[in-house]
Amino acid sequence: MALLVVVAAMPSVTRGDGGLLGQSHSEKEGDSSRAQKEAAINSLPMQRLTREAQARILSIAGKPTIYRRLPTQMIDCDRDMFLFLSRNPEVLVAMWDLMGITNVQISRTGPYQMEAVDGSGTTCQVDLVYGDPNMHVFVASGSYDGPLVAKPINGNGVFILTSRYAESSGGRTTVTGSIDCFLQLESLGADLIARTLSGLIGRSADNNFTETAKFIAQVSQASEKNPQAMLDVASRLPQVTEPVRGEFVTRIMSVARTGVERDERVAQKP
Repeated sequence: MALLVVVAAMPSVTRGDGGLLGQSHSEKEGDSSRAQKEAAINSLPMQRLTREAQARILSIAGKPTIYRRLPTQMIDCDRDMFLFLSRNPEVLVAMWDLMGITNVQISRTGPYQMEAVDGSGTTCQVDLVYGDPNMHVFVASGSYDGPLVAKPINGNGVFILTSRYAESSGGRTTVTGSIDCFLQLESLGADLIARTLSGLIGRSADNNFTETAKFIAQVSQASEKNPQAMLDVASRLPQVTEPVRGEFVTRIMSVARTGVERDERVAQKP
């Protein structure tokens, strides 16, 4: 339900193995094993979290209705652009809004807090409780009050985004990332349904994460190849505050500049 609106409820806007620009690679299916779940929990930097954040995370991750590690993705993407979009998912939602392919409305309610409404009965609050270049931990709470249920269903989630970076001899960066998802539903009926349909829910999340990764790669590569068009997009984005818009512009220009410098170095090689 509260599956981090941007990553798991992303509309399928790309097609084909490599999307519109470049290529991406992923494992075929996520992992829901007990060993993987325990490894994900053990990877958390608990010593760097507040006691409140620790308690909130463990209350969800310790007894999830559904756990799943989404398929690992490998994309050609500028490192700083990847980090920016990971920490400012409203930019992705705004681009989908501009393209007319989503009804999600997302707003920033604090430096590290967001609220999203999908227009179909789901409301979600998302907190970024920890972030460094290799790990981001999001905690979400949400509710669904749509035509499919007689009364609202509440849920919580913990989402651990891990990423690593490798630079090729030509200077291009490959970002490898995965997300561990812990979902906890508070309704007994919803809990039973979710467990019954966990395979279907998991495969849907797998696919949407794959498509989201492709889209992030396309944003980075478009910024490199056609920065003026991306600056035009940035100027027209809805649902984005001016400070975030300004940082997006800075990231676009940085990616374009890095691309030019890389091409010049390659051209100078004997």
